[in-house]
Amino acid sequence: MIVITAPTGNIGRRLLSPLVEHGEELRVVVRDPARLPEAVRERVEVITGSHGDAATVERAFAGADAVFWLVPPDASATPEETFSGFTRPAARAFAAHGVGHVVGVSALGRGTPQAAQAGLVTASLAMDDLIAGSGVAYRALTCPSFFENLLEEAGSIREDGVFTNTVAADRPAPLVAVADIAAAAAGLLLDRSWTGVGSVPVLGPQDLSPDDLARIMSEELGRPVRYRRQSLDELRSSLLGYGLNAAFVEGVVDMKRAKDQGLDAGVDRSSQTEATGFAQWCAETLRPAVLATPEAADAR
Repeated sequence: MIVITAPTGNIGRRLLSPLVEHGEELRVVVRDPARLPEAVRERVEVITGSHGDAATVERAFAGADAVFWLVPPDASATPEETFSGFTRPAARAFAAHGVGHVVGVSALGRGTPQAAQAGLVTASLAMDDLIAGSGVAYRALTCPSFFENLLEEAGSIREDGVFTNTVAADRPAPLVAVADIAAAAAGLLLDRSWTGVGSVPVLGPQDLSPDDLARIMSEELGRPVRYRRQSLDELRSSLLGYGLNAAFVEGVVDMKRAKDQGLDAGVDRSSQTEATGFAQWCAETLRPAVLATPEAADAR
């Protein structure tokens, strides 16, 4: 029995298909079962509720051999509440039900000078320690920023040819496609011969700076795209203007500052399997989003 949390999210929905096709016995934890594809609902056991709720995970993890763990973002909570607070009931249930293996989505940066002051990343690494302390065999999929974050700026790219971030324009860093994270999780869940606690970096094939991203997007979209660097103060003001939790906002700002200082740099790719390149992702995913009419984009 494999339990999948966040099965309707960007990673979870891509993870379900290979596990279903492999014939695994699956259980999913989901707030709204109607969001699951009908074909999937017919082939999995559904536990309705939040996987941050103690009663829900008690039901979900009974008899489970393995769990895919992903914490959903919660901009109304502090970073500690978002990650460790949400995960504590699950960590207790892992131990109580003798769950053998857990694969979690986490972040790069452990062991770096920035790790202790990296906001949301620091909180994510503390979550990894919490899960590891439950006695399970644990693999943290340590990820950089996702290609898919750029989809939030499809409108700006379409209308103004601009995308923004807070890092230096010439600072290269790894990024990753969510499909590759799902593939890495599937491999670990299907072959559970691993033991102990460790991390598995999941990266795109090369480090890219914002200037590199702008060049590749311009080539793939057939229109000029440029990068605008946003200050951390501007980012903070913008997020607070949306009414987000002030501590969560500082967690985002601290994470962005740490990334600009090299939090994600220098990861060894020697053991990495084939990964999605940024140009390929632009052609397959970003281009349709940018070229869609605003009405079609809003409908998605």
